[in-house]
Amino acid sequence: MSPKPAAAEVKAKLIEAAIRLLSDGGPEALQARKLAAEIGASTMAVYTHFGGMGPLVDEVAREGFRRLSANLGEIEETDDPAADILTLALAYRRTVVENPQLYAVTFGQSQPDGQKAALGDMTSEESRQNASEEGIEAFGYLVRAAKRLIEAGRFRPAPEFAVAAQLWSAVHGYITLEVAGHFGDGRNGVDHILIPLATALGVGLGDTYEAATRSAQISIESWRAKEGNIGT
Repeated sequence: MSPKPAAAEVKAKLIEAAIRLLSDGGPEALQARKLAAEIGASTMAVYTHFGGMGPLVDEVAREGFRRLSANLGEIEETDDPAADILTLALAYRRTVVENPQLYAVTFGQSQPDGQKAALGDMTSEESRQNASEEGIEAFGYLVRAAKRLIEAGRFRPAPEFAVAAQLWSAVHGYITLEVAGHFGDGRNGVDHILIPLATALGVGLGDTYEAATRSAQISIESWRAKEGNIGT
């Protein structure tokens, strides 16, 4: 008789199965019965290991943030912080576009089985008490990028958390609309909307138009040389 898998292994399998179900069938597909069947277990497995669908959805959201952080962490910093922030935006975009259903859950835009992931305000030191560690880590990449831009004199002095929140709002808003199909193919949206948006926001935060445009060009050329043109 085969030994029972460890609790951590079963939880990991349930999370992976949940992400597959989301990807294949959207939030409607994420149900305890279907989830258990995906890993060959009874429905009780969801309740035994998570306590219910609500905590499982929370863990799926945390896994979304972990994957986002892993992708953002692959971006190497250069001596041009404005180019770097756009490269982070492109990595963020790629992550969400490749698994939009997961990130709809991660950011509270969909509610599988009527359950919305617990969200927290990550945009200040004081308000981060109730946010997940995984969300704070992912947002931290934008906070660091904002701080570098301010320290380099590209952005005017301002609280880095507030600047990071503005950058996040612009990037995530763009991605949400692109995923919904409003901007046509990926390259069209990136070239004609995301890059001009990033440039305009940079100028609004204190950069010059010439410097912002130059940094955007450096970023997109480097990104396409590394990643190829597919989707960008």
